[in-house]
Amino acid sequence: MTLTELSEIDPMDAAAREAAEVMKALSNPARLRLLCALVPQERTVGELEQLLGASQAYVSGQLKRLRSEGIVACAVAGRERVYRLEDPRIRPILERLYEVFCPDL
Repeated sequence: MTLTELSEIDPMDAAAREAAEVMKALSNPARLRLLCALVPQERTVGELEQLLGASQAYVSGQLKRLRSEGIVACAVAGRERVYRLEDPRIRPILERLYEVFCPDL
């Protein structure tokens, strides 16, 4: 059996690939701040714009990417979109990153 064939059936390889994809999504500082803002509560695009100090277009673009990866989800409330963390694996990762990198904030 070749290495390629072994990697195709190795569950650790599949898990590593999936983890790497999640880490790619978290690797952008603005996306990471956006996700951290969603840990305590759901937020509207406007609230996220203010917290990040970024334009609506930029925030919406980042949210679109995170939504396409299943990391966040949104609900429509009147004229606003309210975003929340969707993937249950993300919250503990963000909480741990906060503990390690932001202990004094």
